[in-house]
Amino acid sequence: MEYKSLGNTGVKVSELCLGTMSFGGDADADTSAAMFRRCREVGINFFDCANVYQRGRAEEILGELIAGCRDAVVITSKVYFPMSAAPNAGGATRYHIMRAVEASLRRLDTEVIDIYFIHRFDELTPLEETLRALDDLVSQGKILYPAASNFAAWQVSKALGISEREGWAKFAVIQPMYNLVKRQAEVELFPLAQAEGLGVMPYSPLGGGLLTGKYGPAHRPETGRLVENRMYQIRYGADWVYEVAARFTDFARLRGYDPVSLAVAWAGSHPAVTAPIIGARNIMQLEGSLKALEIEMTPELRAGISALSLEPPPATDRNEEQTEFNYGGR
Repeated sequence: MEYKSLGNTGVKVSELCLGTMSFGGDADADTSAAMFRRCREVGINFFDCANVYQRGRAEEILGELIAGCRDAVVITSKVYFPMSAAPNAGGATRYHIMRAVEASLRRLDTEVIDIYFIHRFDELTPLEETLRALDDLVSQGKILYPAASNFAAWQVSKALGISEREGWAKFAVIQPMYNLVKRQAEVELFPLAQAEGLGVMPYSPLGGGLLTGKYGPAHRPETGRLVENRMYQIRYGADWVYEVAARFTDFARLRGYDPVSLAVAWAGSHPAVTAPIIGARNIMQLEGSLKALEIEMTPELRAGISALSLEPPPATDRNEEQTEFNYGGR
């Protein structure tokens, strides 16, 4: 297991992070414990959670599992999405953040959350209010590092500027979606992270199951997120993503790779990425992702995989700037 610095924090985390969204849902307590133990066996010390996962049950299970090794692991949680029908039970307001963090600390049975994410940008709350609340939590010793999940690059950049101006604790980590069919993070989020020294822990390296080898234009499994979950159907609903999935499956199997392992290894091989988040319903699914550790992702292999999907255009939308047919450089 390789351990990487999490941005500029100096904290060392494993090159894979276990996501716990299935804990208490598709994975019962015993299955969750088995997956946690397996990850610890291979050296994973990084575990991602959120208050909204199974309405807090995932945090409770993770809290039980880390009880005997709290000082050896790095954990995250998140705040934004509502935990009840109450009018102020969601968002990135000071009102909600201060209550949500206390509830997460209780469920996780810990004194401090290492990485605390705003789960989504809040258009209704001034960013200054959100960032000041996070800075207060750092000062109070309840969180170590503020972080941003599902933020656009301009939103992260604005937040960094405000925190720098005010002398507040800055976002240290970002968590974007990233896989072979969702590559927008390459355009601005990854360059921003590299320029500002941010840790990057992308989620959904398998595209909700799309890149597991089970999907293609003419075939679908009987169960799975893309079959059962409307949110994922919308996210990955375009016909072309299934064409990419089929090409990727053929590419992987022709070269003797499990598509699951290769998809995770590809996501983790981008130079901006610290640790992709893997998830599973059971040990068998988990093993496929763990085998990504055995793949040597050479520049040639990464380029071959990347060529299977469209590279997003640069932020300026001037595609020619990536070729020799431009006005030149310095």
